[in-house]
Amino acid sequence: MTYSDYQRLVIAFHGCDARIADRIARGGILRTSLNDYDWLGRGIYFWEHGPARALEWARFMATRKTSGVKRPAVVGALIQLGNCFDLLDVKFTAVLKAMYPRFLAFLGGAGKPLPKNTGVLHHLDCAFLNWAIPEIEQRTDARFQTVRGVFIEGEAVFPGGHILEKSHIQIAVRDPGCIVGYFHPARLHEAEI
Repeated sequence: MTYSDYQRLVIAFHGCDARIADRIARGGILRTSLNDYDWLGRGIYFWEHGPARALEWARFMATRKTSGVKRPAVVGALIQLGNCFDLLDVKFTAVLKAMYPRFLAFLGGAGKPLPKNTGVLHHLDCAFLNWAIPEIEQRTDARFQTVRGVFIEGEAVFPGGHILEKSHIQIAVRDPGCIVGYFHPARLHEAEI
């Protein structure tokens, strides 16, 4: 299978604390998330063209005692998708479907249990993508810089409909070099909305 380089720039947003947003916009960098429940595997997470959703997430995080978010804010980024493992393209989902039995065999051979997704914690998705992407890279000499997927989330916006209130496209940047730059998106801070 051949993989194409996505010569496409997208504007994306990351919800965080205001002091982090300020630091990033002044030249700092965001850290790669290595949580075992991040649904797209390891990466720096962004909402594609979704500043309001990023702010909503930051507001939610501010309600959690263990979160470092005290003043919800958003930082924007211009991202060159580069070589993107795009889960909105059937060629990538077909590869994952074909690889899943090998993943199960890998876990069985290692004596590891199959992770489970529970609610918004995507242990299975994360484990599978963190296993599959390096496997594909090793077999093809491809190097995936970003992972992109649609997340269907929330309640239907009208009875019987399939349009859900919180659905979004999310990007996990595996190669920070794909982030062209950061910016304050019209200063979307909690106090200003």
